[in-house]
Amino acid sequence: MGFARYLAMTAEEFSSAEAMPEKIAWMACHFSPYSTSLSNLPAKLPPDSLLILDDSTPPEHQDQQNVVKTIENILKEQNCFGLLLDFQRKDHPQNKELAKALLELDFPVGVSECYAGGLSCPVFLPPLPLTVSLKDYIQPRAGRTIWLDTALSCEEITVTEKGSTFRAIADPPECLFSDGELHCHYKIEKNNDSIVFTLRRTREDLDSLLAEAETLGVELAVGLYQELK
Repeated sequence: MGFARYLAMTAEEFSSAEAMPEKIAWMACHFSPYSTSLSNLPAKLPPDSLLILDDSTPPEHQDQQNVVKTIENILKEQNCFGLLLDFQRKDHPQNKELAKALLELDFPVGVSECYAGGLSCPVFLPPLPLTVSLKDYIQPRAGRTIWLDTALSCEEITVTEKGSTFRAIADPPECLFSDGELHCHYKIEKNNDSIVFTLRRTREDLDSLLAEAETLGVELAVGLYQELK
C-alpha cells in the first residue's frame, strides 16, 4: 500500500460528523469488564477503515478465541483495512499472547512499540518528539514497517545552570521561527538565570512531517479527528 493517513474517531464523533474523513480509524474497541469479549464495537464502518483495540480496560478474564473471532468478523464483514493494537499497559502477558494470536489473521495488524518486539508486524510508534528528527527517530527500527501516531504538541524547555526541565503546554503560544528538520516552530526567551525554549508543532509542521514520513517509508499515520479534522 502507499502512505495512508487515518483520523481516529469516537463513536459519538462518527455518528455526528457532517462529513467523513477520507480514512477512518475506529477509536476504539475495549476489553469488556462485564464479559469475556469486547465492548464499543462498530456497527458499520466505511470500507478500508482501521479498527483500533486498546487496553484502557485491562484484559482480566477475556476469552482469547472469542476476542480473535469477534475482531476477525468485524474486519471481514466491514471490509476494514486492518487492526491497530494500541496497548499501553506494559508487561501484561495476556496482551502479548493476544497480539500473537491476532497476527495470524489475514489482515495487517500494527502493534504498539511496547509489545511489537520479537513480533513480525508493523510497529506503532508514539508521536515524534519535538527535539528529535524523524530520520533519527525511526532509524533504530530499520527494517520494520512503521505506523506513526501523530499529534499537535507544544513543549517548554527551561535551561539553567542546574540542567534542563521539560513541560508540556496545553495552550500553545505563538512561535515565529521554524525548524524544518524537527518539523516545529519555536521561540527563545532569555531570563536572568535561565533560557526558555518553546517548541510547537502546528498543522503546517505536521503536514511537512508526514510528507517526510512518506519519503522515509513510513506506511501509515494515525491522528485524532477531534484535533486534526
